[in-house]
Amino acid sequence: MTKELDSIFESFDKNNIFKDKSVLQTNYQPREIPYRDEQIKQIASILAPILRGEKPSNLFLYGKTGTGKTLSVQYVKEGLMKRADKTNGFNLRIEYLNCKLKKISDTEYRILAELIRKLGGEVPDTGLPTESVYNRFIEIIDSEKQLVILILDEIDQTVKRISDGFLYNLTRLNSELSKSQICIVGISNDLTFLEGLDPRVRSSLSEEEIVFPPYNALQLKEILRIRAKEVFKEDVMNDGVIEKCAAFAAREHGDARRALDLLRISGELAERDGSKKVMIKHIDEANNKIERDKILDIIKTEPKQFQLVLYSIIHLVQKGKNLQTTFGKKDDAKKNGAIFTGDVYNHYHNLCLKNKMEILTQRRVSDIIQEFDMLGIINVRVISKGRGGRMREITLAMSDNITEKAKEIIETSLHYG
Repeated sequence: MTKELDSIFESFDKNNIFKDKSVLQTNYQPREIPYRDEQIKQIASILAPILRGEKPSNLFLYGKTGTGKTLSVQYVKEGLMKRADKTNGFNLRIEYLNCKLKKISDTEYRILAELIRKLGGEVPDTGLPTESVYNRFIEIIDSEKQLVILILDEIDQTVKRISDGFLYNLTRLNSELSKSQICIVGISNDLTFLEGLDPRVRSSLSEEEIVFPPYNALQLKEILRIRAKEVFKEDVMNDGVIEKCAAFAAREHGDARRALDLLRISGELAERDGSKKVMIKHIDEANNKIERDKILDIIKTEPKQFQLVLYSIIHLVQKGKNLQTTFGKKDDAKKNGAIFTGDVYNHYHNLCLKNKMEILTQRRVSDIIQEFDMLGIINVRVISKGRGGRMREITLAMSDNITEKAKEIIETSLHYG
């Protein structure tokens, strides 16, 4: 075994593939952001008044995953901070928070606590009334004359887990500040997110809106070509690799992040194979791996209530398939393990009672089921039952292998087993 390990380590020492892999990491900030000049100019124009000591309008950026929203606002942030040294009479703070991070976005208390820490303060992780945490937040912001921009990425995740009341409170804080002002920049991958907000929250949050369109295949190809020059050694990319990468990502709503991940994982797979080149087959392998990992990562980071709903679906679908196999039932509603939303709610209700957890309303569970459908974890089909009205039929969209892994993740999270 020692010789085998040495052989593996020696092959990686040679490193025939990568020149600088960090250029493909998610936290890499490129010097230029292709095809986003117009959006960057808009963000800069909206936020520029802060350099004169004026509060800018609240801003909302939305578009599909990997369309350059976060990169663009971070690019403008760097430009503002470089010029901030030349401003007089006030302090400029720009703080970024990803609302999807586990153990941050699940309660109003934790989000505020994290923002307070970023601003240099401290509060305990739990134990204080939420109102006290708000007061501490106001106190630390108003301790000196300053303008604060809060960039809240994946802000829809916060509303999904708590409510839009948090956003309303945040956008109204300026009325309680005497020395300082807050500007909110919200970022969302959900194009319909604003439609579900309370009208008062929407008018406060989205005073200005910028839409980021998906990249097309040609744009993705150029983005990949620019990055590949910095990432890979010369002549390691086989013909057609970048084109196939771009084509895969274009099918996923023009997701540049997915395209870059594909390129990175393809290089890693080629390296593990001991190959001197990144080939088309490595792109195909990388695409399959990303699909599998994406679904499992979503399941792992969802709140326990979401996991309970999915666990109910998995259990009922598998139970239906087992009944068909055992008794040879021909019921169309049970083919492919199909179930109905009412079945899911009843099973979920019982799981909540068993685990002594809060029980969500049937409407909220129905919304969660719809989200799973949008994520590609399940398929939902509306069928007519004649006089019985319309019903939603559910089937799993995951392979049996991924379903079993998903089940294990949920059981670990819920301390089953």
